[in-house]
Order: sequence, then structure tokens, then C-alpha cells
Amino acid sequence: MHDYKFSVIIPAHNEEKYIGKCLQAVISAAKYVKPDNVEIIVVANRCTDKTVKIARHYGAAVLINDDRCIAAVRNTGVYAASGEIIVTIDADSLMTKYSLCEIKAMLESGRYVGGGTMSRFDRMSLGIACSTVYVAVNLLPIMVKNKAGLTGGMFWLYKRDFEAIKGFDEKLVSLEDMDFAVRLNKLGISRGQKYGTLKRSYILTSSRKFDEFGDWYLIKNRKITKRIFTGKDRAAADEFYYNVR
Repeated sequence: MHDYKFSVIIPAHNEEKYIGKCLQAVISAAKYVKPDNVEIIVVANRCTDKTVKIARHYGAAVLINDDRCIAAVRNTGVYAASGEIIVTIDADSLMTKYSLCEIKAMLESGRYVGGGTMSRFDRMSLGIACSTVYVAVNLLPIMVKNKAGLTGGMFWLYKRDFEAIKGFDEKLVSLEDMDFAVRLNKLGISRGQKYGTLKRSYILTSSRKFDEFGDWYLIKNRKITKRIFTGKDRAAADEFYYNVR
């Protein structure tokens, strides 16, 4: 079996519009850390379009998972991965070209348990800007409680540490990313390590949720937003995530 340094895990539900660009970005970033050391795994979730065909065209391994739970989809990819370093990114996001080499440097320094990265939307408006602030305010109590600024967007860590914290919590139907960050941060604290945020690199993510629901949707519909932030409201998660497209 190939001894990969990196495994990049990409969950994908009907992502034919985005998956090609996402994979191209990973392939470009792989050039800076030896392409043969980067394994790409796309976890196809209830796909009825050309997502799987496109993923295979770019040389990605494809796994199938039909759970209506993004935590389970991500876990499927990670536990099948053979890489020492795990990177998770959504199919509608693009990593910048130095992402993998920066991740490698930060992990190998021993100072970081892993971490996330900053995100930028592919378009911006007043509604998106205000919604971003609104979400940040809602997440602030979690940050204060854990005494840390925890980023998500694209997680990176050693696979052994992913296993140590038992991956993403499959009991959660939303907010699984923040829960994961909190538990990874706690593991780091126990070892005297930091939860890191990439400094040079970031991800460019699509604004499609705003395209679909409207730039002011999260603010105009604060009740459903708060339900999503519980992490356990299946009806709210279905309405905003799993039943879309």
C-alpha cells in the first residue's frame, strides 16, 4: 500500500459544479509537497449527478456514504485514509497553493495539535458581511468558554490525533465542525500544544447558501439559525443542509 503523507478528504453531495475546481486546487497544492505523497478521497453522499465521474477523472478515490449526517460522511473518508496527515475540505471550497506545505511545517514544528483556516467567500455583500458577524457573535460563547479563537473551514491534523478524539461526533447533524475544533483544542491543551490557524493560506468558499436562500436569510430567520446552532435539530438541519439541491 502506498505510504501517503497527506490524505485530503472531500465530502460531496451533488457537487458537479464545484468538485472539479476543488480537486484542481488540491492537485496544485500537492506540487509543493510532492504530488505522490497526497491521497485525495471524495466521499460521495447521495449523489445523482456527475460528481463521482468528475472525481474519478481527476484521480481521486471515491467512497460512497448515504448518511444524512456530514459528520458520518467525513468520518467515512478519514477512517479509510492511509495518510499520516489528514486535511478535510468541502467540495465547494478551494485551498490556496501553499496550504499543504504550511500545514506540514506547522505540524512538524510540534507546537500545534492541528487546526483550521480562515475562509473567504467568492463574493461579498452587505448581507453576507452582516450574516458573518451574526454567526461569529453566536459562536462567541463557545470561544470564551474554551479560551481560544477556533477556526474551521479546512481542518488539518495527524490521523492518530483524529482517532484520539474519535473523529466528528455523528450524533450532531450540524455544528459538528465547531464541536470537533473544541475537542481538538482540548487535546492540544493537555499536551501543551496550540490550536493553529494557517497564516499564509486560506480557503475560498462559495456563497451558494446565500445564493439559494438570500444574503439576509440568517438574520431574517433567526429562529431557524438558533435551531441550527443547537447541533441536534434534524428538521432545521434538513431544511438548511440535507434537503437542499
